[in-house]
Amino acid sequence: MIGSPIDFYFDPISPFSYLATTQIDRLAGRHGRTVEWHPLLVGITMTKVMGLKPIPDTPLKSTYSWMDAERQAAMLGVPLRRHGLKNINSLAACRAYLWLGDNDPALARELVKRISARLWVDGEDITRPEFVLSEAAAFGADVQGLEQALAAPELKERLMQAVDKAIARGVFGVPFFFVDGEALWGCDRLWMLDFKLATGRWPTSDEWVNLLQGT
Repeated sequence: MIGSPIDFYFDPISPFSYLATTQIDRLAGRHGRTVEWHPLLVGITMTKVMGLKPIPDTPLKSTYSWMDAERQAAMLGVPLRRHGLKNINSLAACRAYLWLGDNDPALARELVKRISARLWVDGEDITRPEFVLSEAAAFGADVQGLEQALAAPELKERLMQAVDKAIARGVFGVPFFFVDGEALWGCDRLWMLDFKLATGRWPTSDEWVNLLQGT
């Protein structure tokens, strides 16, 4: 592999994060890059840090946001279903990612992909630790060890430290990427990330027009 890894921040409760999980590794691999995945809790960055309402609870914007998610899913050829669940969170999923990633980063990423899809395709509530343990078991994970870790304060603190570190870096939403030290936010910016990895720079206005025209 050439070039530094791409940092990818995710939160399974976001449909746009889910969409990015289906694309980022393959996109980076086309350019000889690896990806380092990092959990984020957008409930903290959005409500506690930025003082905003969650998008699903924001009039007008919530309707547009879902329409945009459906549009992007169709463009990417990825299934997406509105689940309608309330009061879900990704605490157990993100903690499990950190614990599993210590010994098997690939398995940890696959678990995040799976849990994200279970929410945004199957409409399953991903909140309960028991649900996360069941999904981890399907990948052959050490469920007993994971169960103990999820109940321990050390792993809870570790996730909060990871979130604090992301905020200190300027991460406010998901999906969020850093490529060669530069920040990029949003699943709809994957094309820009692709161009940057291919050329080492961002597109000019003329190149942007050519991309739109397919030339």
